[in-house]
Amino acid sequence: MYEAKSKEIVLRRVREALAKSAPFLPPTPDFTSPLHPVVPLEDMSIVFAENFIRNSGKFVYCENQEDFFDQLYVYKKEQNLQHLYVWERNLQTALQYAGIEFSENEDTFVNDAEASLTTCESLITRTGSLLVSSANAGGRRLSIYPSTHMVVAQASQLVPDIKDALQRLRNKYKENNFPSMVSMVSGPSRTADIEKTLVMGAHGPKQLVLFLIDDIPN
Repeated sequence: MYEAKSKEIVLRRVREALAKSAPFLPPTPDFTSPLHPVVPLEDMSIVFAENFIRNSGKFVYCENQEDFFDQLYVYKKEQNLQHLYVWERNLQTALQYAGIEFSENEDTFVNDAEASLTTCESLITRTGSLLVSSANAGGRRLSIYPSTHMVVAQASQLVPDIKDALQRLRNKYKENNFPSMVSMVSGPSRTADIEKTLVMGAHGPKQLVLFLIDDIPN
Protein backbone atom coordinates (compact mmCIF):
# COMPACT_ATOMS: atom_id res chain seq x y z
CA MET A 1 0.00 0.00 0.00
CA TYR A 2 2.84 2.39 0.95
CA GLU A 3 4.75 1.52 -2.23
CA ALA A 4 1.72 2.24 -4.41
CA LYS A 5 1.19 5.59 -2.71
CA SER A 6 4.84 6.57 -3.22
CA LYS A 7 4.59 5.61 -6.87
CA GLU A 8 1.47 7.77 -7.28
CA ILE A 9 3.29 10.75 -5.72
CA VAL A 10 6.18 10.38 -8.15
CA LEU A 11 3.88 10.09 -11.15
CA ARG A 12 1.89 13.14 -10.02
CA ARG A 13 5.07 15.21 -9.81
CA VAL A 14 6.08 14.07 -13.27
CA ARG A 15 2.67 15.07 -14.70
CA GLU A 16 2.90 18.47 -12.99
CA ALA A 17 6.36 19.05 -14.38
CA LEU A 18 5.26 18.16 -17.90
CA ALA A 19 2.30 20.52 -17.64
CA LYS A 20 4.55 23.48 -16.94
CA SER A 21 5.96 25.58 -19.79
CA ALA A 22 9.44 24.72 -21.01
CA PRO A 23 12.25 26.55 -19.22
CA PHE A 24 14.09 29.38 -20.99
CA LEU A 25 16.94 28.07 -23.10
CA PRO A 26 19.90 30.33 -23.90
CA PRO A 27 20.64 30.90 -27.57
CA THR A 28 22.92 28.41 -29.29
CA PRO A 29 26.52 29.65 -29.13
CA ASP A 30 28.29 30.62 -32.33
CA PHE A 31 30.88 27.87 -32.73
CA THR A 32 32.42 29.65 -35.73
CA SER A 33 33.55 32.64 -33.66
CA PRO A 34 37.21 32.65 -32.53
CA LEU A 35 37.92 31.15 -29.12
CA HIS A 36 40.64 33.69 -28.32
CA PRO A 37 40.74 37.44 -28.98
CA VAL A 38 41.94 38.36 -32.46
CA VAL A 39 45.34 40.08 -32.40
CA PRO A 40 45.72 42.89 -34.99
CA LEU A 41 48.44 42.23 -37.55
CA GLU A 42 50.52 45.21 -36.42
CA ASP A 43 50.54 43.92 -32.81
CA MET A 44 51.39 40.28 -33.50
CA SER A 45 55.14 40.66 -33.07
CA ILE A 46 54.66 42.41 -29.72
CA VAL A 47 52.22 39.82 -28.39
CA PHE A 48 54.43 36.99 -29.65
CA ALA A 49 57.52 38.47 -27.99
CA GLU A 50 55.69 38.85 -24.67
CA ASN A 51 54.50 35.25 -24.73
CA PHE A 52 57.88 33.96 -25.93
CA ILE A 53 59.70 35.71 -23.06
CA ARG A 54 57.05 34.44 -20.63
CA ASN A 55 58.06 30.94 -21.77
CA SER A 56 61.66 31.70 -20.67
CA GLY A 57 62.94 32.23 -24.20
CA LYS A 58 65.42 34.96 -25.13
CA PHE A 59 64.01 37.29 -27.79
CA VAL A 60 66.33 39.37 -30.00
CA TYR A 61 64.75 41.88 -32.38
CA CYS A 62 66.69 42.55 -35.59
CA GLU A 63 65.91 45.46 -37.89
CA ASN A 64 67.28 43.65 -40.93
CA GLN A 65 69.63 40.83 -41.93
CA GLU A 66 72.78 42.88 -41.30
CA ASP A 67 71.52 43.63 -37.79
CA PHE A 68 70.95 39.89 -37.30
CA PHE A 69 74.59 39.19 -38.16
CA ASP A 70 75.73 41.81 -35.66
CA GLN A 71 73.42 40.54 -32.91
CA LEU A 72 74.43 36.90 -33.50
CA TYR A 73 78.13 37.79 -33.42
CA VAL A 74 77.72 39.67 -30.13
CA TYR A 75 75.62 36.93 -28.50
CA LYS A 76 78.02 34.20 -29.61
CA LYS A 77 80.93 36.16 -28.14
CA GLU A 78 79.13 37.04 -24.87
CA GLN A 79 78.15 33.42 -24.28
CA ASN A 80 81.59 32.19 -25.37
CA LEU A 81 80.05 29.73 -27.84
CA GLN A 82 82.97 28.00 -29.54
CA HIS A 83 81.05 25.32 -31.42
CA LEU A 84 78.03 26.60 -33.33
CA TYR A 85 76.55 23.96 -35.62
CA VAL A 86 74.71 24.96 -38.78
CA TRP A 87 73.54 22.46 -41.41
CA GLU A 88 71.15 24.49 -43.55
CA ARG A 89 72.90 25.62 -46.72
CA ASN A 90 71.23 29.03 -46.91
CA LEU A 91 72.30 29.81 -43.33
CA GLN A 92 75.83 28.56 -43.98
CA THR A 93 76.13 30.85 -47.00
CA ALA A 94 74.81 33.84 -45.03
CA LEU A 95 77.19 33.26 -42.09
CA GLN A 96 80.16 32.83 -44.42
CA TYR A 97 79.26 36.18 -46.00
CA ALA A 98 79.09 37.76 -42.52
CA GLY A 99 82.36 36.18 -41.36
CA ILE A 100 80.76 34.29 -38.46
CA GLU A 101 82.41 30.97 -37.64
CA PHE A 102 80.34 27.80 -37.49
CA SER A 103 80.76 24.06 -37.82
CA GLU A 104 79.10 21.72 -40.29
CA ASN A 105 81.05 18.58 -39.32
CA GLU A 106 78.62 15.86 -38.28
CA ASP A 107 81.47 13.62 -37.10
CA THR A 108 82.20 15.91 -34.12
CA PHE A 109 78.57 16.79 -33.41
CA VAL A 110 77.93 14.47 -30.47
CA ASN A 111 81.04 15.57 -28.55
CA ASP A 112 81.11 19.27 -29.47
CA ALA A 113 77.47 20.25 -30.01
CA GLU A 114 77.40 23.35 -27.83
CA ALA A 115 74.94 25.44 -29.83
CA SER A 116 72.91 25.25 -33.02
CA LEU A 117 71.31 27.70 -35.42
CA THR A 118 68.24 26.70 -37.42
CA THR A 119 65.23 28.19 -39.14
CA CYS A 120 61.62 27.35 -38.25
CA GLU A 121 58.31 26.92 -40.06
CA SER A 122 56.15 29.46 -38.20
CA LEU A 123 55.90 31.66 -35.13
CA ILE A 124 52.68 31.11 -33.18
CA THR A 125 51.58 34.40 -31.65
CA ARG A 126 49.03 33.21 -29.08
CA THR A 127 51.38 30.76 -27.36
CA GLY A 128 54.75 32.38 -28.13
CA SER A 129 55.88 29.09 -29.68
CA LEU A 130 58.01 28.04 -32.64
CA LEU A 131 56.80 25.42 -35.08
CA VAL A 132 59.79 23.38 -36.26
CA SER A 133 59.94 20.38 -38.58
CA SER A 134 62.37 17.81 -39.89
CA ALA A 135 62.02 19.18 -43.43
CA ASN A 136 65.03 21.48 -43.24
CA ALA A 137 68.65 20.33 -43.24
CA GLY A 138 68.80 20.69 -39.45
CA GLY A 139 66.55 17.66 -39.20
CA ARG A 140 65.59 16.53 -35.71
CA ARG A 141 68.92 16.74 -33.91
CA LEU A 142 69.85 20.41 -34.15
CA SER A 143 66.73 21.57 -32.32
CA ILE A 144 67.06 19.02 -29.50
CA TYR A 145 70.64 17.95 -28.78
CA PRO A 146 72.74 21.15 -28.26
CA SER A 147 72.31 22.96 -24.94
CA THR A 148 71.64 26.24 -26.78
CA HIS A 149 69.20 26.29 -29.68
CA MET A 150 69.21 29.51 -31.68
CA VAL A 151 66.58 30.20 -34.31
CA VAL A 152 66.44 32.91 -36.96
CA ALA A 153 63.01 33.80 -38.32
CA GLN A 154 61.23 36.62 -40.09
CA ALA A 155 58.26 38.65 -38.93
CA SER A 156 56.32 37.47 -41.99
CA GLN A 157 56.32 33.97 -40.43
CA LEU A 158 54.06 35.13 -37.59
CA VAL A 159 50.64 33.47 -37.51
CA PRO A 160 47.80 34.00 -35.01
CA ASP A 161 47.33 30.46 -33.68
CA ILE A 162 48.28 26.79 -33.93
CA LYS A 163 45.70 25.96 -36.61
CA ASP A 164 47.12 28.73 -38.81
CA ALA A 165 50.64 27.36 -38.44
CA LEU A 166 49.51 23.84 -39.37
CA GLN A 167 47.55 25.11 -42.36
CA ARG A 168 50.61 27.02 -43.54
CA LEU A 169 52.61 23.79 -43.22
CA ARG A 170 50.04 21.86 -45.28
CA ASN A 171 50.06 24.52 -47.98
CA LYS A 172 53.86 24.49 -48.14
CA TYR A 173 54.53 20.74 -48.26
CA LYS A 174 51.24 19.28 -49.53
CA GLU A 175 50.51 15.63 -48.71
CA ASN A 176 53.39 13.81 -50.41
CA ASN A 177 56.24 15.87 -48.92
CA PHE A 178 54.83 16.47 -45.44
CA PRO A 179 57.62 16.39 -42.79
CA SER A 180 57.99 13.22 -40.72
CA MET A 181 58.41 15.33 -37.56
CA VAL A 182 56.55 18.50 -36.59
CA SER A 183 57.05 19.98 -33.14
CA MET A 184 55.83 23.06 -31.30
CA VAL A 185 58.61 24.49 -29.13
CA SER A 186 57.53 26.70 -26.23
CA GLY A 187 60.70 27.85 -24.49
CA PRO A 188 63.68 25.80 -23.25
CA SER A 189 63.24 22.16 -22.25
CA ARG A 190 62.07 21.79 -18.65
CA THR A 191 60.63 19.21 -16.29
CA ALA A 192 59.49 19.00 -12.68
CA ASP A 193 58.92 15.25 -12.58
CA ILE A 194 61.49 14.63 -9.84
CA GLU A 195 60.29 15.91 -6.43
CA LYS A 196 58.51 18.78 -8.24
CA THR A 197 61.85 20.59 -8.71
CA LEU A 198 62.08 22.52 -11.97
CA VAL A 199 65.05 21.35 -14.03
CA MET A 200 66.00 23.13 -17.26
CA GLY A 201 67.41 21.19 -20.19
CA ALA A 202 66.39 17.75 -18.98
CA HIS A 203 65.05 16.62 -22.37
CA GLY A 204 66.47 19.25 -24.71
CA PRO A 205 68.13 22.68 -24.88
CA LYS A 206 68.63 24.75 -21.73
CA GLN A 207 68.36 27.96 -23.74
CA LEU A 208 66.12 28.93 -26.63
CA VAL A 209 67.11 32.12 -28.46
CA LEU A 210 65.09 33.68 -31.27
CA PHE A 211 66.50 36.30 -33.66
CA LEU A 212 63.46 37.89 -35.31
CA ILE A 213 64.23 39.83 -38.50
CA ASP A 214 61.69 42.53 -39.27
CA ASP A 215 60.90 42.01 -42.96
CA ILE A 216 57.45 43.64 -42.93
CA PRO A 217 57.46 47.12 -44.51
CA ASN A 218 56.05 49.94 -42.40
